[in-house]
Amino acid sequence: QVQLVESGGGLVQPGGSLRLSCASSGRIFSINAMGWYRQAPGKQREQVAGITSGGSTNYADSVKGRFTISRDDTKNTVYLQMNSLKPEDTALYYCIADIRETPFMNNLRRFWGQGTQVTVSS
Repeated sequence: QVQLVESGGGLVQPGGSLRLSCASSGRIFSINAMGWYRQAPGKQREQVAGITSGGSTNYADSVKGRFTISRDDTKNTVYLQMNSLKPEDTALYYCIADIRETPFMNNLRRFWGQGTQVTVSS
């Protein structure tokens, strides 16, 4: 089975930086898009950033210029570099990966990580 494991969350002061990582493992033939979502208390889950297999990226307006998404396909890992963090970035951050598990499967399945907490506070 496929597992996504996030790491790198924590408590940081406003203006600080964090780098999140998400490693995929298990039955993986190929990975298409990867990305990050977040959910703050009392709010809906929102997409933060995404990256295609070709390296194209997209960002939520609220994080453009501050966050950078990247991936290392040799490690099946996606990263989120977060700079100039603000209190409103506080949330549970989830990674996603759209995975083809075998070469005989035409469809992709979206898998989610368990979430890592990011808290921005002085």
